[in-house]
Order: sequence, then structure tokens, then C-alpha cells
Amino acid sequence: MNINKTAEGSFLKIKVDGRLDTTTAPQLEEELKASLDGVTDLAMDFADLEYISSAGLRVLLSAQKTMNKQGSMKVLNVNETIMEIFDITGFADILTIEN
Repeated sequence: MNINKTAEGSFLKIKVDGRLDTTTAPQLEEELKASLDGVTDLAMDFADLEYISSAGLRVLLSAQKTMNKQGSMKVLNVNETIMEIFDITGFADILTIEN
């Protein structure tokens, strides 16, 4: 998994590619914890995300809870496979998803 961050003022875009699973979720979690101070607008770009596991979903839920307190979070460029996982797990109702 690769994580690319782009910050501009209180806006942060995090592009995640590869697999977000039990092995890589802690890496994203640490990155988010270190980066969300002062961020009011978070965008997660999943254009190149191939797979997300329950561990990855937990990190997303945690980020969403944090951003609910300090601003907003969007998930961008979700492919069919990831969208199906979001639909089945109910995350499609929790997250703001823009394609």
C-alpha cells in the first residue's frame, strides 16, 4: 500500500493505493493520527485502492468520527469492488462518497 498526502491550509487529501488490510491498516491509522490536527476538510482518494478489509473499514470509521467533530470527510473515486464492500457493510450510508 502507498499513501500520498496533499495538504493545503485546512484541506488534506490522502490517496491510498494497493490493499488496505490487516497488514497495512495500522500504517494508514498512524498517518491519519499524525495529520488530522487542524484539518477541517479531509478527502480520501481511493482511485487505485484494490481491496479493503474490516481492518481498513475500522480505520475509515475512526477517521469519520474524528472528522465529524472537526469538519467533513469525503471518499473519492471508489471502484465497483470497494463500493460493493461499502454497500454490504452499510458504510455507503455512513460515508460521503463522490465518484
